[in-house]
Amino acid sequence: MEYTNLGKSDLKVSRICMGCMGFGSAAAGQHSWTLGEEESRQIIKHGLDMGINFYDTAIAYQNGTSEQFVGKALREFASRDDYVIATKFTPRTQDEIDNNISGQKHIENYLNQSLINLGLDYVDLYIYHMWDYNTPMEEVMEGLHNAVKSGKARYIGISNCFAWQIAKANYYARMNGLTEFISIQGHYNLIAREEEREMAPFCASEDIAMTPYSALASGRLSRHSGETSKRLEEDAYARFKYDATAEADGKIIRRVEELAKKHSVSMTEISLAWLLTKVTSPVVGATKLSHVDGAVKAVDLKLTAEEINYLEELYVPHALAGVMAQNGKQKAGNVI
Repeated sequence: MEYTNLGKSDLKVSRICMGCMGFGSAAAGQHSWTLGEEESRQIIKHGLDMGINFYDTAIAYQNGTSEQFVGKALREFASRDDYVIATKFTPRTQDEIDNNISGQKHIENYLNQSLINLGLDYVDLYIYHMWDYNTPMEEVMEGLHNAVKSGKARYIGISNCFAWQIAKANYYARMNGLTEFISIQGHYNLIAREEEREMAPFCASEDIAMTPYSALASGRLSRHSGETSKRLEEDAYARFKYDATAEADGKIIRRVEELAKKHSVSMTEISLAWLLTKVTSPVVGATKLSHVDGAVKAVDLKLTAEEINYLEELYVPHALAGVMAQNGKQKAGNVI
């Protein structure tokens, strides 16, 4: 495993971040395909054994049970200084808005609950899950700065935003002596490359780490034709993100298959080896031990410039999908 600093911070993270949305009680949240506690523990332990020290979860994942499973496993299998834990908070709910709960208080309440769920005194990275148009940006930045000052979060990150939004927030923080975002978790993979328009060059100029989610396009970049999975069959939200572009994407996926055969490796390794040339640490979900192995092996696979171009040249511009398609028209409390 390779390790690198997360943006401007002193957090030393593995080049693969384990995404923990797939962990948590299936009866408790929005996804039917998630793993229970014992299966989650096995995968987390295997990740640690394979050198993954970076774990990403959220209070919204399966009603907090993802945080509970992840926190318990990490506490049992590793010393606190040996892993980096990130979690996220969602926008204010309509009930909070109606009851005049400020952005600062909302962040304080959610972080306190996440720490209870995780069983920890602090998180290494606290992430703004999506831009909240119903809460002043200034309140959010001040609330996050308070979280860092209190020692409950070491650094802050943001997810599902446009480049102008992170720029506006960080410049406000810089002008007012507040904590700045050190990372962005956006939607970025071989068949969803819209982050390359403005976000990637902005982050390069500001030394902001890119830790994209959906690194394997919900399995589309890791499965051969005809293969299926419980998630592929039941994840309606992923179909919403990718079905409209399936024909164009399929041409790229076939090239992933071709290169995987050429190198005698998995499609996962090809897809992630490409992404690792672009970002700091992709967030990779795992629901099987073999998923962890494939992600870790990708770190050692180096593609040639010709192979990278071969994977990229068929891409056509995509409309924004998923949470980013909703950015700017979300309602209070709406989160996927």
